[in-house]
Amino acid sequence: MEHDPHRQAVDVEKLRAWWSHRQWLDRPRTGASAAEVLAATGWARSVGGAAPYLGLFARAGLGRAAVDAAVAALEVHELPSARGCTYVLPAADFALGLAAGAAAPAGELAAAQKHLGVARDEVEQLCLAVERVLTADRPLDPTAIREAVGDAVRPLGEAGRKRGLATTLPLALGLMQSRGRIRRVPVNGRLDQQRYGYVGWDQPVRGDAVDLARRYFSWAGPATLKHFRWFSGFTAATARRAVAEAGLAPLAPGSEFLLPPELAERFAGFEVPKDPHYTLLAGIDGIHLLHRDLPRLLDPADAARPLPAGKAGRTFGGEADPQTHLVLDRGRIVGLWEYDTERAEIVHQLFVPPDDALRDAVARTSAFVRDELGDARGFGLDSPKSRAPRIAALRAASPGVRGRPAG
Repeated sequence: MEHDPHRQAVDVEKLRAWWSHRQWLDRPRTGASAAEVLAATGWARSVGGAAPYLGLFARAGLGRAAVDAAVAALEVHELPSARGCTYVLPAADFALGLAAGAAAPAGELAAAQKHLGVARDEVEQLCLAVERVLTADRPLDPTAIREAVGDAVRPLGEAGRKRGLATTLPLALGLMQSRGRIRRVPVNGRLDQQRYGYVGWDQPVRGDAVDLARRYFSWAGPATLKHFRWFSGFTAATARRAVAEAGLAPLAPGSEFLLPPELAERFAGFEVPKDPHYTLLAGIDGIHLLHRDLPRLLDPADAARPLPAGKAGRTFGGEADPQTHLVLDRGRIVGLWEYDTERAEIVHQLFVPPDDALRDAVARTSAFVRDELGDARGFGLDSPKSRAPRIAALRAASPGVRGRPAG
């Protein structure tokens, strides 16, 4: 970790182990539902990759079928939320998630007004046209919606294409999602792809910055104002006000780390588990992305390691985000991994000597990916071809070390 007097006031291993404990990564909570996991540990970032499945499997042993069933039953759902980014949320947080993300589509419309001459009234009329053609049970993809509303959609020409907006339809869809009037449905029911249809919805939108602060620090505390600003996308003034009104307490006198007062006593009495507990997670799992402060999870020697297949001079600890999936033990990153579809196995580079517990964790995750997911993409555009250099680098860094076949 970089030098920081506030962070050194608390033992680094204890902080990491506590974060792991609060993220349900110290032991699997078998029997918990997807909604219960997400309510307790935080919203799961989704970018068309395997991250939500890997996170729910690691925390509660949930298979893909159980997660997909929860999505179909609207117990959990992928929604634009904090910073306008998509997360998988539990139903209890749908209203707050939409409120947290409402500024993003409003900003996109304002930019289109300024740079493309799109009038707000034009987009509002398009929203009404879209609402008329959608039902609650028959998803329509964007092409079908565009055909159904006809001239209500307007092409934005070359200027629009340069800004990523070929027509006015994405502006309307973004506003309607943020208002809870429509929702996006994966065409095959899976979270690890990016083909969607839209259905009508009637979801209330409510909650403010204080509500989000309370929720965030229950998942991620101890965390700093900077960490909360990253997650929320709030301005410094809004974040400071939310933190103050949420009644958060410093971890220690003068510390920048904050947590809910009801957790302070529990943190004080918390002890780092003596035995390792290994989990294999996506690089965008909440254990990293809730704070987006990678060095806090790394020992200094591991932070200095070169990136697998990275440019010369780039080190793991110098990155904002991991470029591969992660192996963790009590909150410390102890390895990197990717899934090799050709050999149907996990390839990893470990920072610690492998023991039976680590080999078993690799084998369990490898079997889950092979049998239920088919691949472990980091994001929607990730592919076996694009990750081949990383796989080769990981394999070269750990010659002779491969995941033991499951079963």
